[in-house]
Amino acid sequence: MDLDIPPEIQATLDEIDAFIEAEIAPLQAQDDNERFFDHRREYARTDFENGGVPRAEWEELLREMRRRADAAGWLRLALPAEFGGRDASNLEMAIIREHLATKGLGLFNDLQNESSIVGNFPTVLMMRDHGTEAQKSEWMPGFLDGTRRLAFGLTEPGHGSDATFLETTAVRDGEEWVISGQKRFNSGLHHATHDIVFARTSGDPGSPIGITAFLVPCDAPGFSVDFFWWTFNMPTDHAEVTMTDVRVGDDAVFGRLEHGLDLAQTFVHENRIRQAASSLGAAQYCINEAVAYANSRTTWNKKLSANQGIQFPLVELHTEAAMLRQLIRYTAVALDNHHHMEVTHLVSMCNYRANRLCCDAADRAMQTCGGVGYTRHMPFEHIYRHHRRYRITEGSEEIQMRKVAQHLFGFGRKA
Repeated sequence: MDLDIPPEIQATLDEIDAFIEAEIAPLQAQDDNERFFDHRREYARTDFENGGVPRAEWEELLREMRRRADAAGWLRLALPAEFGGRDASNLEMAIIREHLATKGLGLFNDLQNESSIVGNFPTVLMMRDHGTEAQKSEWMPGFLDGTRRLAFGLTEPGHGSDATFLETTAVRDGEEWVISGQKRFNSGLHHATHDIVFARTSGDPGSPIGITAFLVPCDAPGFSVDFFWWTFNMPTDHAEVTMTDVRVGDDAVFGRLEHGLDLAQTFVHENRIRQAASSLGAAQYCINEAVAYANSRTTWNKKLSANQGIQFPLVELHTEAAMLRQLIRYTAVALDNHHHMEVTHLVSMCNYRANRLCCDAADRAMQTCGGVGYTRHMPFEHIYRHHRRYRITEGSEEIQMRKVAQHLFGFGRKA
């Protein structure tokens, strides 16, 4: 495998950088939009009086960024050509995501909001692969113009990683389904039009078969957004939801009946490899900034970087980043050439190690930069607080290590 960035992808990176300088950097610089990225960022972004959700001004700026990126042909890069995209491969997306995150905080790529000039559209691919023709016709235009927005309702108050034990149920009543239950950390609900609700429709607790996904309107009678969880990194979009006899028709069934967890797997695999690349990029940014600071700081009449106690921890992180970079790119190529379940263990390796590396790198950058590194005037605390969530969400470290162990030790394989 050629480990260099392919020339055509490098050309894309150069074009993206030129677009950022021409269109996005000036937008970030105008009208005090810097308040969303400097030491004021958490307060500028968060509507503390409205449940802690993102402020309208912040989301309006993100919409304008995406509008410009879409007009320039970047936003839909990863989507199939039939949806206005350019069919970017997983390898291309991994390299782009790492490249953007390595540049640091900015309007061009804000990981806290999963917002980037090169968009990530897992729900579009879920609809393409699992939706009916009628659903595709109805939903696809809305996904792309923003009039249809999906939240993701899998986790429950009593169940997180043990998703096969869901207590939310959907019972058929004539031509309708009646859904009752609760969801926790139901992400994206502050602006969603519909929620992907996973509910048991048959089978026993613990069985992956018998769980069905439904497209539930957020304004349906009996659908209640109780509150939003305030988190380590604010603003929040993680809702607590109660559903009491919510009625939907058969057209709300998303994917195969009883096989809803297939959609969840599609969602997490699409996200995890790109998330791993972003975490790697953010880690490399922290390492680079810490090195630059150590080279510029003088203590006891010599550069801070002359001390091996400063050098060695950063060397270890830099080495791990180099090794992880090749694993991520290898795995991205494997995803392009195999069914995602065939390489799920590789995706898990990339994801859990990259998320941990990012947290370690942000922590080490704070330590290297001392007191100023701990302040909000440097970006390390923001990076740490955001990426710390990924060691829990979309598959905790322990669950992903379990996937690797299943592959390594042969658990769950057919004899």
